[in-house]
Amino acid sequence: MNRIITINRNLIVFGVTISLLGALVILIKSSILSGNGTLNLAITIDLLITIPFVYFLLIRKTEIPNTTVIPLMIVGLLIGSYFLPQENQVYLILFKTWALPFIEIFVLSYVIFKVRTAVSKYKSFSDGSPDFFITLKLVCHEVFPKKVAVPFATEVAVIYYGFINWKAPKLLENEFTYHKKSGTPSLLVAFILILIIETITLHILLANWSIIVAWILTTLSIYTAIQVFGFAKSLSQRPISINPTSLYLKYGILNEVEIPLTVIENIELSKKELSQDILTRTLSPLSNLESHNVIIHLKKENELIGLYGIKRKFKVIGLHVDRPNDFKEKLNQVMETDF
Repeated sequence: MNRIITINRNLIVFGVTISLLGALVILIKSSILSGNGTLNLAITIDLLITIPFVYFLLIRKTEIPNTTVIPLMIVGLLIGSYFLPQENQVYLILFKTWALPFIEIFVLSYVIFKVRTAVSKYKSFSDGSPDFFITLKLVCHEVFPKKVAVPFATEVAVIYYGFINWKAPKLLENEFTYHKKSGTPSLLVAFILILIIETITLHILLANWSIIVAWILTTLSIYTAIQVFGFAKSLSQRPISINPTSLYLKYGILNEVEIPLTVIENIELSKKELSQDILTRTLSPLSNLESHNVIIHLKKENELIGLYGIKRKFKVIGLHVDRPNDFKEKLNQVMETDF
């Protein structure tokens, strides 16, 4: 029943908003607007302020984040830029020049503030070190729409782990690394080097045909290299942790899963090849390109959360741990204590 009420409320919110935007588009395309400076100003105010404010009033008591007002404001800006004649975009240009940069700074500052607040709260209630990526995702779910939260958090995490946080965390007794004796970091660095060499070569070749296409490809390649570098750096920043009631498996920001200790059937130290069963996974997204030395069997299905929130079910998972014997001993010890 509550779900039906929520759906109906959302339909009203978006229905009213789209109707108002549609009415403004019809008004813009009519002949009434021609040469009327006052009406141009009124329409610009409606697109950028009035409709977002009405939308805010409609969503303020719903689960829709209040920050979605800003994307709606950007939609209004795009509508005005596309439908308003160039000579009638004076106020839009003023908004782009003076207001938009302040809005962007405000959003970024708000996210940073929320992350810092969440980290402080985590420290006050936990004996362990706060995980930046987990905290960031929780904050982004509060600030952004559900479908935007995880991708945005992933992009921020790439920059954070790749270029801001270089200090390796001090491992606690219940934490285990998986990158020191693995070939994955070297493989990712090799990939970046190959990407750089191929990008330079292709840029030179494509520049003779189209300088625009050459720079588009180069920009995409640089972006990919930054992403891979952030992924590689995150491996050392997010260790596997054995908690009192759960096992938290992490593979940088590429894969993660929290497994309740009660659903673990057995832990096997083995490098044997995994079966091709649909419910058999590897913690590493590189699959067979990276060897495993631990296999964990579960009593029931769990979900491995991958890049950008992609989920895959599993009952058996293979992973690499730098100290597999210590890992198994610690996990068995905590499980016995818990039971």
